[in-house]
Amino acid sequence: MAATAVPFDALPSIDPATGQIVGHVTKTSAGDLPELFSRARAAQSFWSEWRVRDRRARLDVLRQLILDTRSAIADAIVHESGKPRVEALFADIFVALDTATYFAKPAGGVLRTEPHPVPHHSTPAKAKRGILIYQPLGVIGIISSWNYPFAIPMSQIIPAVVAGNAVVCKTSEFTPQCGALIQQLFIDAGFPEDLVTIIQGGGEVGQALIDAGPDKLIFTGSVATGRRVAEACARQLIPTVLELGGKDAMLVLDDADLNAASSGAVWGSYTNCGQVCLSVERIFVVEPVADRFIRLCVDKTKKLCVGPGSDPNSDVGPMIRPQHVERMRELLDDAIQRGAQIRCGGNARPDLGASFFEPTVISGVDSTMKLFQEETFGPILAIQVVRDWKEAVARANDSPFALSASIWTRDAMYGADTAAELKAGAVMVNDMISYFAIAEAPHGGSKLSGWGRTHGEHGLLEMVQAKYIDVDRLPRREKPWWYRYGADVERAADAFLQFEFGGGIGNRIRHATGALKTMFRDHRLK
Repeated sequence: MAATAVPFDALPSIDPATGQIVGHVTKTSAGDLPELFSRARAAQSFWSEWRVRDRRARLDVLRQLILDTRSAIADAIVHESGKPRVEALFADIFVALDTATYFAKPAGGVLRTEPHPVPHHSTPAKAKRGILIYQPLGVIGIISSWNYPFAIPMSQIIPAVVAGNAVVCKTSEFTPQCGALIQQLFIDAGFPEDLVTIIQGGGEVGQALIDAGPDKLIFTGSVATGRRVAEACARQLIPTVLELGGKDAMLVLDDADLNAASSGAVWGSYTNCGQVCLSVERIFVVEPVADRFIRLCVDKTKKLCVGPGSDPNSDVGPMIRPQHVERMRELLDDAIQRGAQIRCGGNARPDLGASFFEPTVISGVDSTMKLFQEETFGPILAIQVVRDWKEAVARANDSPFALSASIWTRDAMYGADTAAELKAGAVMVNDMISYFAIAEAPHGGSKLSGWGRTHGEHGLLEMVQAKYIDVDRLPRREKPWWYRYGADVERAADAFLQFEFGGGIGNRIRHATGALKTMFRDHRLK
C-alpha cells in the first residue's frame, strides 16, 4: 500500500486496484456508542408514531435520491471494492433501488396498523377474539460487509426503518466512503435525525455496538467473526440474524444446456472476483458431459479481461487486499498436492497490481481439499466429476455450509424436484446468485451459513415483535379452568377432553352433558 500519513482519528479509503489512499473518513470512537444509541432511541420513539404509509413515502424519496446519485455511488463502490462498474450498477445499486421500491409498497400489508384477526379452532377459544399486531423492536444494530458495501447494508436498513425501528450500522472499515454515502442519503431523504446512524471503524467499534445493547443484531461476515458476535450477543440475550457465508454447489446434470451452464459457472465463480457469499465454489458435473463442460469453462475463462474496475473493458477486478491473493495461492497449492489439475489461470498478476489474481479453472477437486472444505472467496472455478445426479446431490450436501445452490437441467420440473433434495436456504434452477436481487426472496442459510433471514416478508418480520392480544367475549363469566378444583371438576374435565378430541358425532353426543359441566359450574369462591 502507498505510504501515506493517515490522521489518527480517520479511516483510509483505499483503492484495491492501485493500493492508493483516495480519501479519509472520520472514525467513530467506541466511547461514543452509548450516546449514539441514546439519540437513536429518541429518534425511534418519534419515528414509530408515524403511520406506515408515511414511512413508505420516505422510502420513495430515498429511492429517487439513489437513482439520481447513482453515478457518484458507483464511483465510491468501484474505488473501494474494486469491482467493475457494471457490477456496481447491477449488484449494488439495483438491489438498493429494488429493495426501496418493494418495501415502499407491501410493508403496509405485512405491517398494517389495524389488528390481524387470529381465528380459533377449539371450542373454548371460540369465546375469545384473537388479534395480532406487529411492533418495532427499537434500535437494530447492523454490522455489514465490504464485498457489497451498498447493497447489503441498504437491503437491511430499509426494512428495519419501514418497520418503525432506528438503525445503528457499522459498515466495513474497507469501504468507509460507501458508508458515509449511505448516511447522507437518509439525511437528504428527510428521515428523522439520528434514525439511521452509520458508525465507522474496526472490530472495537463493532464490539462497542453490541455492548450498547441493540434490540437485535444483524451480522454479515465470516464464520469466525460470526461466532464471536453470537457469543457476545448471547451474553446479553440479544437476538441475532447471522449470514456467515457459503460454499455453494452447482450441479450440472447430463441434460443441461452446456453453453448456458458453462457461462453461468464462469460468471458465478468470478463475479466480484469471486468475493461473494453466494459464489459458485463447488461444481459437480456428471461424467457424460464433464469433458465438454470443462473445456467450455476453460475457453470462456481465457477470454475474460482482468483489470481495474474503473476500466469499462474489465470483466474481473482485483481482490480487496493483497493478503487475499496469497490465500488463493495456498488453496491451489493444497489442491495440486492432493491431485487436482489447474486447467487455466492460477497466478497472481503483480503487473496489474498487488491485489490481482487470474481467474482459475481447476478440476479433479475432491472433498479432502481445502478448496472444497473452506470458503474460497476468490476467483477459482473448482470442478469435481460425479457419476450421476444422486452422487451430485450427496456431494453437494456433504458440507458444513448451507447457503444456496444451483441446478442445471433442461427439465425445469425435474430441477425443482431435485432442488428439494439440497440442503440450502435457496436453490436456483438454471441460474445462480441473482435471487439476492429479487426483493421478495428471503436470503439466509443454516449450519455454518448462519440463521435468520433478510429480504422479503421473512426479512421484514425479523424487524418486528409479534404481539398477540386476546379479548374475551364473556367478560363476566368465570372460566372453566379457574379455581376451585374437586373430583367433580376432574370428571367434567375428562368428559370435555373426550368431547373435544375423541372424534365422531356419537362420541360428542355421549360426552356433551359432562363437558357442559365444566362451562356452567359453581366455582365456590363467592
